[in-house]
Amino acid sequence: MTERRKYPRIAKSLPLKISDDGQFDIVTETKNISANGVYCCVSKPIKNLTKLSIILLIPFQKNKKESIRKVKCEGIVVREDEAENIKDNGKHPYRIGIFFNNIKERDKKSLATYIDSHLTAGSNTPI
Repeated sequence: MTERRKYPRIAKSLPLKISDDGQFDIVTETKNISANGVYCCVSKPIKNLTKLSIILLIPFQKNKKESIRKVKCEGIVVREDEAENIKDNGKHPYRIGIFFNNIKERDKKSLATYIDSHLTAGSNTPI
Protein backbone atom coordinates (compact mmCIF):
# COMPACT_ATOMS: atom_id res chain seq x y z
CA MET A 1 0.00 0.00 0.00
CA THR A 2 1.34 3.43 -0.94
CA GLU A 3 1.47 6.26 1.56
CA ARG A 4 -0.91 9.04 0.44
CA ARG A 5 0.01 11.59 3.09
CA LYS A 6 1.99 14.64 2.04
CA TYR A 7 3.40 15.18 5.55
CA PRO A 8 4.67 12.51 7.95
CA ARG A 9 2.53 11.71 10.97
CA ILE A 10 3.91 10.83 14.40
CA ALA A 11 2.35 9.45 17.56
CA LYS A 12 2.65 12.32 20.03
CA SER A 13 0.37 13.57 22.76
CA LEU A 14 -0.06 17.35 22.61
CA PRO A 15 -2.69 19.53 24.35
CA LEU A 16 -5.56 20.41 22.05
CA LYS A 17 -8.78 22.41 22.35
CA ILE A 18 -11.50 22.11 19.75
CA SER A 19 -14.78 24.01 19.50
CA ASP A 20 -17.73 24.31 17.16
CA ASP A 21 -19.10 27.88 16.94
CA GLY A 22 -19.87 28.02 20.65
CA GLN A 23 -21.83 24.74 20.64
CA PHE A 24 -19.10 22.91 22.54
CA ASP A 25 -15.51 23.19 23.78
CA ILE A 26 -13.49 20.03 24.25
CA VAL A 27 -10.05 19.99 25.84
CA THR A 28 -8.16 16.83 24.91
CA GLU A 29 -4.84 15.69 23.44
CA THR A 30 -3.60 14.37 20.16
CA LYS A 31 -3.04 10.67 19.51
CA ASN A 32 -0.99 11.48 16.41
CA ILE A 33 -0.21 14.59 14.44
CA SER A 34 1.05 15.88 11.09
CA ALA A 35 1.36 19.34 9.57
CA ASN A 36 -2.00 18.67 7.87
CA GLY A 37 -4.06 17.37 10.77
CA VAL A 38 -4.54 15.44 13.99
CA TYR A 39 -6.18 12.28 15.29
CA CYS A 40 -7.57 12.74 18.79
CA CYS A 41 -9.89 11.46 21.50
CA VAL A 42 -13.09 13.36 22.29
CA SER A 43 -15.84 13.04 24.89
CA LYS A 44 -18.76 13.15 22.44
CA PRO A 45 -19.42 11.98 18.90
CA ILE A 46 -18.61 14.59 16.26
CA LYS A 47 -19.83 13.92 12.73
CA ASN A 48 -17.77 13.99 9.54
CA LEU A 49 -17.53 17.40 7.85
CA THR A 50 -18.06 19.29 11.13
CA LYS A 51 -16.07 22.55 11.02
CA LEU A 52 -13.93 23.15 14.11
CA SER A 53 -11.85 25.92 15.65
CA ILE A 54 -8.61 24.48 17.00
CA ILE A 55 -5.96 25.55 19.48
CA LEU A 56 -2.88 23.33 19.63
CA LEU A 57 0.09 23.76 21.99
CA ILE A 58 3.47 22.79 20.52
CA PRO A 59 6.61 22.62 22.68
CA PHE A 60 9.86 23.98 21.24
CA GLN A 61 13.26 25.16 22.39
CA LYS A 62 14.41 28.74 22.04
CA ASN A 63 17.81 29.79 23.35
CA LYS A 64 18.03 26.44 25.18
CA LYS A 65 14.78 27.18 27.03
CA GLU A 66 11.58 25.17 26.74
CA SER A 67 8.71 27.20 25.39
CA ILE A 68 5.21 26.64 24.00
CA ARG A 69 3.84 27.88 20.69
CA LYS A 70 0.06 28.28 20.45
CA VAL A 71 -1.26 27.34 17.02
CA LYS A 72 -4.76 28.55 16.18
CA CYS A 73 -6.37 27.15 13.07
CA GLU A 74 -9.53 25.69 11.62
CA GLY A 75 -10.23 22.13 10.64
CA ILE A 76 -12.81 19.71 9.33
CA VAL A 77 -13.60 16.28 10.78
CA VAL A 78 -12.66 13.74 8.11
CA ARG A 79 -12.85 10.56 10.20
CA GLU A 80 -14.98 9.42 13.11
CA ASP A 81 -14.64 6.17 15.01
CA GLU A 82 -17.61 4.82 16.91
CA ALA A 83 -17.26 4.29 20.65
CA GLU A 84 -18.02 0.57 20.54
CA ASN A 85 -14.96 0.06 18.33
CA ILE A 86 -12.70 1.66 20.93
CA LYS A 87 -11.40 -0.53 23.74
CA ASP A 88 -10.57 2.39 26.09
CA ASN A 89 -14.00 3.89 26.82
CA GLY A 90 -12.76 6.29 29.50
CA LYS A 91 -13.25 10.06 29.65
CA HIS A 92 -12.82 10.49 25.87
CA PRO A 93 -14.28 7.36 24.22
CA TYR A 94 -14.63 8.73 20.68
CA ARG A 95 -11.88 9.27 18.11
CA ILE A 96 -11.84 11.78 15.25
CA GLY A 97 -9.44 12.72 12.49
CA ILE A 98 -9.24 16.44 11.71
CA PHE A 99 -7.82 17.97 8.53
CA PHE A 100 -6.45 21.52 8.93
CA ASN A 101 -8.24 23.45 6.19
CA ASN A 102 -7.24 26.93 7.39
CA ILE A 103 -3.79 27.22 9.00
CA LYS A 104 -1.19 29.95 8.64
CA GLU A 105 1.87 28.87 6.69
CA ARG A 106 4.11 29.85 9.61
CA ASP A 107 2.13 27.54 11.94
CA LYS A 108 2.26 24.69 9.43
CA LYS A 109 6.04 25.14 9.26
CA SER A 110 6.25 25.08 13.07
CA LEU A 111 4.32 21.81 13.12
CA ALA A 112 6.49 20.33 10.38
CA THR A 113 9.66 21.38 12.25
CA TYR A 114 8.37 19.83 15.49
CA ILE A 115 7.51 16.57 13.72
CA ASP A 116 10.80 16.47 11.78
CA SER A 117 12.75 16.99 15.00
CA HIS A 118 11.15 13.84 16.44
CA LEU A 119 11.72 11.85 13.26
CA THR A 120 15.38 12.82 12.97
CA ALA A 121 15.98 12.22 16.67
CA GLY A 122 14.72 8.69 16.19
CA SER A 123 12.31 9.10 19.09
CA ASN A 124 9.31 8.37 16.93
CA THR A 125 8.51 6.72 13.65
CA PRO A 126 5.99 7.86 11.11
CA ILE A 127 2.57 6.26 11.27
